[in-house]
Amino acid sequence: VDVFQEGLAMVVQDPLLCDLPIQVTLEEVNSQIALEYGQAMTVRVCKMDGEVMPVVVVQNATVLDLKKAIQRYVQLRQEREGGIQHISWSYVWRTYHLTSAGEKLAEDQKKLRDYGIRNRDEVSFLKKLRQK
Repeated sequence: VDVFQEGLAMVVQDPLLCDLPIQVTLEEVNSQIALEYGQAMTVRVCKMDGEVMPVVVVQNATVLDLKKAIQRYVQLRQEREGGIQHISWSYVWRTYHLTSAGEKLAEDQKKLRDYGIRNRDEVSFLKKLRQK
């Protein structure tokens, strides 16, 4: 494991990968390389508190892929910074919609590009209204 971390530390010195954190994972390195080759895109996810999370997904990603990428991003950030250890994602997705340009991303199997989402576009959380 130490050899792997040392190797990753050397790889991160590369100018293309210098944006990555110190405790980088292989998944993050692969995502950054895919971004450089145009095989992936960054979706800026805006939380209700104003925080923006840059989440990387493949070009033909679905809404479900974006949700999983958000979960992974938050999980990695929590591991690095500490803080809340458990988030009930079923509660999050049951309580909030993801929206882009006022349109709800309601269908998990629909592709992001079908909603008009491209590289560096913003997606935000919107609280669902209760059904009566």
